[in-house]
Amino acid sequence: MSLAELLTAPVPHRPAVTAEFPAVDGGGLEAVAAHAARLAPYVDAVNATDNPAAHAHASNVAVAIAVRRLGLEPVLQIACRDKNRLAAQADIAGAALHGITTVCCMTGDDVTAGDEPESRRVFDLDGPQLVRTAAVMAGGSYLSGRPLSPAPPLFIGAVENPGAPPFHERATRALKKVEAGARFLQLQICYRPERLSAFCERAEAEGVTPAAALLPTIALVKGARALRFMDTQVPGISIPQDVIERVEKAPDEREASYEVSLELARTALAQPGVRGIHITDFR
Repeated sequence: MSLAELLTAPVPHRPAVTAEFPAVDGGGLEAVAAHAARLAPYVDAVNATDNPAAHAHASNVAVAIAVRRLGLEPVLQIACRDKNRLAAQADIAGAALHGITTVCCMTGDDVTAGDEPESRRVFDLDGPQLVRTAAVMAGGSYLSGRPLSPAPPLFIGAVENPGAPPFHERATRALKKVEAGARFLQLQICYRPERLSAFCERAEAEGVTPAAALLPTIALVKGARALRFMDTQVPGISIPQDVIERVEKAPDEREASYEVSLELARTALAQPGVRGIHITDFR
């Protein structure tokens, strides 16, 4: 069953699971195959990332094609940071030639988050505009109005952060993406369940769901050091000190970290509008 079928079924078949595919720098298709073999038993689809954290890696389209050939469904990420509307449309049309029709549109981390901060920002489009661009292409034309035939049967997604201020505006931002054409939203890492719950309730009230499925992100980490780094160094992520101390003082930090992730996943899956989870790790 495809990700689109799982997330749009009138009666949920089961929770969907997506995951972040590791960034690829070298090692050829053998490296991609090793990652795919590790993830395949557990996930329905994987994100082919687009220069995550503003670091250059193998292209999103190339990785998506390789992943699909290995039998995994790719979710093609496209970031506005690095591409104008021509390049974004080229990614979508090029991937569709290879049968890759699930896309996830995002603004992208600023270049200052990466290792080449002198890079020029593009931001020709913002997140909702990129979603709308994909929707226009799914309707059979480029933004220029030039026909695109056959129209790619796109399943369009976006991202949102329930754990970053302004909290009361996040559901409204999500609604703009849904109105532009998004049918699923992968939510950013959130270690504060009360904020995720408030977001999901507001999203339901404002009509984000059931128009779009919510997929909260659950991060898998090895211990307190990673939690402290995310809390202090990663914009948009705030981790309660008692959670960090719980892991830090545990006899086995890995096991304690896993228990935290498990609790967060269970809480996430109980929220209105949530149709699955997105899994990522940290380094």
